[in-house]
Amino acid sequence: MEDVKGILQRGGTILGTSNRGNPFEFKSRNDRGEIEVRDRSAELLENYRRLRLDGLIVVGGDGSLKIADRLMREYGIPVVGVPKTIDNDISATEYTFGFDTAVCTATEALDKLHTTAESHHRAMYLEVMGRNAGWIAIHAGLAGGADVILIPEIPFRFEKVCEKIEERVAMGRNFSIVIVAEGAKPAGGTEIWKERAEDSLGGGRLGGIAEFVCSEVARITRQESRVTVLGHLQRGGSPTPFDRALATRFGSTAAHLVAEKRFGTMAALQCNEIAAVPLAKAVGNVKTVPPDGELVRIARSIGIAFGD
Repeated sequence: MEDVKGILQRGGTILGTSNRGNPFEFKSRNDRGEIEVRDRSAELLENYRRLRLDGLIVVGGDGSLKIADRLMREYGIPVVGVPKTIDNDISATEYTFGFDTAVCTATEALDKLHTTAESHHRAMYLEVMGRNAGWIAIHAGLAGGADVILIPEIPFRFEKVCEKIEERVAMGRNFSIVIVAEGAKPAGGTEIWKERAEDSLGGGRLGGIAEFVCSEVARITRQESRVTVLGHLQRGGSPTPFDRALATRFGSTAAHLVAEKRFGTMAALQCNEIAAVPLAKAVGNVKTVPPDGELVRIARSIGIAFGD
């Protein structure tokens, strides 16, 4: 207990871990500056045995948990998973811790953008994270009163975004708030990448879609527009009470699963209760926003547009 005492209010990684260390496909640059990919999982197994570990509790997102599942399947390392990602894209759990904190940060940003948008008669665009899932965008958009929400799950058309903004102007609402998930893409188009995976030591970086949409829509509507990219502000700061409680519930459950030798499982939130689910099931598919689900239906019913 002494090792984790006093960290409840802290965000970020206390362990100092990285999301760029897949041991099965470890990337490094050679002397020529080229990226090489090697399987270093045998080194991991050697270190695991040298440290005389009894098992691993793997805390992370889809990538980390997939690695954990593979370590158990291929090397027999006992693992228990804990879902931690702001993207909330892990299957078999309703929420991951970190997500609520990111949504609160994005919602606060929308609240602040409203002031400038309304007083300066501008369309304000906020780009948020989430990779290929629009959970942050749709939750923050609903909570922050966005007029348009663009998410990866619903490809958009520029003319439809323009229609919504011009409709508001015709009603005397000379400002608009547009929240854009970093993985959003136009119908028939693709995501915008700052850095692709094949050129990066990490998994690639999405980014720039809000600027792209803003530029095109402003050209058509002639309305003054500005873009804010929230970036890593979503990943920092003190966790919300919900995330603190959820992390504690997940951690306690993970410890019990280890004590009971229920390896190959993950702590999950289901119907507001903590349950143990098969790790393989949790990492089988990325959880995305259902285009015909409740959140989208409610947003449409109150006049929010998705650009489709």
